[in-house]
Amino acid sequence: MAIDNMRYLAGGVFAMGSDRHYPEEAPVRRVEVGPFWIDETPVTNREFARFVEATGYHSLAEVAPDPRDYPDMLPEMARAGSLLFQRTRMPVDLGDYSQWWEFSFGTDWRHPHGPDSDLDELWDHPVVHVAHADAEAYLSWAGKVLPTEAEWEFAARGGLDGADYAWGDELAPGGVCQANYWQGMFPYSNLLEDGYERTSPVRFYAPNGYGLYDMIGNVWEWTADWYALPKIERKSKGSCCIPANPRGGTRRASLEAGAGPKAFGRKVLKGGSHLCAASYCQRYRPAARHPQTIDSSTSHIGFRGVIRA
Repeated sequence: MAIDNMRYLAGGVFAMGSDRHYPEEAPVRRVEVGPFWIDETPVTNREFARFVEATGYHSLAEVAPDPRDYPDMLPEMARAGSLLFQRTRMPVDLGDYSQWWEFSFGTDWRHPHGPDSDLDELWDHPVVHVAHADAEAYLSWAGKVLPTEAEWEFAARGGLDGADYAWGDELAPGGVCQANYWQGMFPYSNLLEDGYERTSPVRFYAPNGYGLYDMIGNVWEWTADWYALPKIERKSKGSCCIPANPRGGTRRASLEAGAGPKAFGRKVLKGGSHLCAASYCQRYRPAARHPQTIDSSTSHIGFRGVIRA
């Protein structure tokens, strides 16, 4: 059996995580995933447009936020929009992401670079400004689901167990970019060595060992799992059980420290994006992970789907 634009992965045991990078990726642990089909690329604007045309769906960024969900929101902010990256003119405090992110009214998947932008040259780029529920709605229509974090990482590694990147242990072999990420000093100087300021067309870079494109860089990708630190299985009677198809935490446990119980939970993002740089957020790796609230839509988050065999 073959499914258009999807790859069948037989599953298996692999080393998940990393001990060489950010603490939330550690420790490395052996896990097992079952067989599944996965989209060769992130969902594109062209594909998402077909879904919207067929269903009349309105994404979260196209609907004004409900003040009841955001009790501290200023009244003037109750307008439809999304988070848009804006390059700064000079070095800024990298601990203050508000220096390069702005909530842009009228920005959504149809207008990815601002309210006056369009999709004329972006039909084969990943769809962005999609919240977690938007990804789930599209995939339900397509007969798919979001991958778990373990499934996503297994697929991203392309059979290179333990390698730093989806293509090996060198970021740019021979000086050639293998993915769409930021070259230069973030967030003010992008050297554009990969040719793209923002997203790039899917299939532009070579696929990994499983024939999958853009598993690293371009856009972060939603997964099905609530964010939690890795769980380590206890040894039992001298042996260690390898967890099969592990899942993340709970919605309540995924909440950011200090958040109230009614706050939006956080899901795991994987893969990094065109905004990841050697000078900031080196998360253009299979093991990398990031928590994101499910109501978030931004100019650097997309998704792809799976069908479990």
